Amino acid sequence: MIHSELKEFLGEKVELYNNPNFIESDPIHIPHLYTLKEDIEIAGFLAATIAWGNRKMIINNAKKMMDLMGNSPYDFVMNHSELQLETLETFVHRTFNGQDFVGFIKGLQHIYQNHNGLEAVFSQEHPTLQHTISHFKQLFFEAPHLSRTEKHISDPLNGSAAKRINMYLRWMVRNDNKGVDLGIWKSIAPAQLSCPLDVHSGNVARKLELLIRKQNDAKALAELDQNLRALDPKDPVKYDFALFGLGVFEGF
Repeated sequence: MIHSELKEFLGEKVELYNNPNFIESDPIHIPHLYTLKEDIEIAGFLAATIAWGNRKMIINNAKKMMDLMGNSPYDFVMNHSELQLETLETFVHRTFNGQDFVGFIKGLQHIYQNHNGLEAVFSQEHPTLQHTISHFKQLFFEAPHLSRTEKHISDPLNGSAAKRINMYLRWMVRNDNKGVDLGIWKSIAPAQLSCPLDVHSGNVARKLELLIRKQNDAKALAELDQNLRALDPKDPVKYDFALFGLGVFEGF
C-alpha cells in the first residue's frame, strides 16, 4: 500500500473507532466516570495499570478498585487511614494483588505530596516521553512498597514497549473533541506520545508494513513511532484506534 493510500485507509479506521460508543467496553470507561481532574488521572492510572487480559474483567476489577476507594480516588489517596489500606488487600487482578494496590496508593500519595501530581511529573523535560516514564517509575517507587510491585510499571529504558502507561498517556493528553480521550493534560503535546504497542496493534502494524521488528519491545515501539509520525507528526497516536480496531474488531 502506498503512503497516501495507507494514510487514507488508516484515517477512515480512526474515524470509525475513535467513537464514544466504544467507551463502555474499554478500560477508558473508568476515568470517564469522574469529573475532578485528580480523580480522572488517578482512576485512569489504576485502570491502565491492570489493563491486560479480558477487557470485561479489566473493567469490572477497575470498578472494584474504585469501590474500595469509596469512588473518590484522589481523596482516598491523600487521606486514607491504615485501616482503610487494609481493606484493599482483598483485591486481585491476575498478578496484581492487594499488596500491590496498597503500594500503588502510597506511590500516588508520594507523587501528589512531594512532586506536584501526575501531570507535573510527566511534564518534566527529558529527551523523550519514554525517558519520562522511566523517571516517573523511579519517583513513584520512592514510597514504601514491596519489590514485587515494581513489575507493574514498565521501564522503556529497560527495553519494554510500556504499552499500558503509553495508553494512559494517550487518554490524558489527546483532546480531539471526539469524546473518547480525555485530554485533561495541557502541558504535553500529542506529538510527543507513543503508540500503545500490544499483540493486536503489533500484528496489524506488521501486516501494513509499519513495523518490521518481530518482538513488541522498546525498539519496535521506536520503529512504529517513526512510521506513524511520518503519517501525522502532530497526532501520531490517533492511529492506535485504527490498529487496535482492525486487530480486535475486524481480525485484520
